[in-house]
Amino acid sequence: MPDDHAAGGGSGTAPADTRRNRIDTLLRHSPLQPAFRAVTAGRLAVLAYHGIDDPRSFAAQMARLARTARPVTLGRVEQALAEGRPLPPRSVLVTFDDGDRSLLTDGLPALTRHRIPAVAYVLAGLVGSDRPFWWTEAAFLAAHGGTAAGLAPGCGPDAAVRRLKRLPDAERRTRLAELRRTARTQAPRTPQLDPADLHALREAGVAVGNHTLDHPCLDRCTPDAADRQVEEAHTRLSGWLGEPPASFAYPNGNLDPRVERTLTRLGYRTAFLFDHRHDRRLPRSALRISRLRVNSHTSLHRFDTIMSGLHPAVHRLRGGR
Repeated sequence: MPDDHAAGGGSGTAPADTRRNRIDTLLRHSPLQPAFRAVTAGRLAVLAYHGIDDPRSFAAQMARLARTARPVTLGRVEQALAEGRPLPPRSVLVTFDDGDRSLLTDGLPALTRHRIPAVAYVLAGLVGSDRPFWWTEAAFLAAHGGTAAGLAPGCGPDAAVRRLKRLPDAERRTRLAELRRTARTQAPRTPQLDPADLHALREAGVAVGNHTLDHPCLDRCTPDAADRQVEEAHTRLSGWLGEPPASFAYPNGNLDPRVERTLTRLGYRTAFLFDHRHDRRLPRSALRISRLRVNSHTSLHRFDTIMSGLHPAVHRLRGGR
């Protein structure tokens, strides 16, 4: 999903990439950078990744974290909340949304090498399947001639996904079915994590949390559909893990107070947003903890300014959400 699955900072050679890299370099060497870094040393940084599409860059990011920050476990965050005691300065929690298989194959080696704990928020409805993520499928179908009501003819892949995300969820599913019927070819199958992989992640220090069944925007769902997404994923994960998950990440970062009530009823201790902000070392709300958007291909210059808080501040000044 372009809105929540991209943090920029890649190393491409297109003019836009070159311009972004130049801006990232200027920000990294700005006199504001040390001042922002000093302030955010007293705040919590929760990094929100998705798949690992650049293992070498990701390894460099983890090496930087190991040298300059204090990686903490999800359990340590839960303890701080339960005891009302702030986390140590420079605390950082590393999280991954969706459960992309590349976390296991390409991300885990770097995490293990640098002894960095993490959390994987998985889509329980895809575990053990070869179904592609719906936004990946929609983009592929739109690029291969797929059409649907409400999507302009020739609508590009990214625009199609953005449009689908704004629809009521039942309508989104209908439009996605239309794209499947009209596209020249179907999206490739995508091997997903299976239950044994979830155990392998946990044994390697990666906690497993709930990210719904198949990643709808929960504020676009009916109350019953939203509850089903959370509760059925909770039940499946409990069966596979041998214990109920207690941490949740809102798909696309879309907060819905109805879902907060469901999470409270199910005993969740933490839930995470996708708002590109630092949080307090003792977050105000355990079910509304802020996270910073980053990708494995984010340049080290941008990575540093995300960690310092300078990039998020500039992002907000430019009207970013």
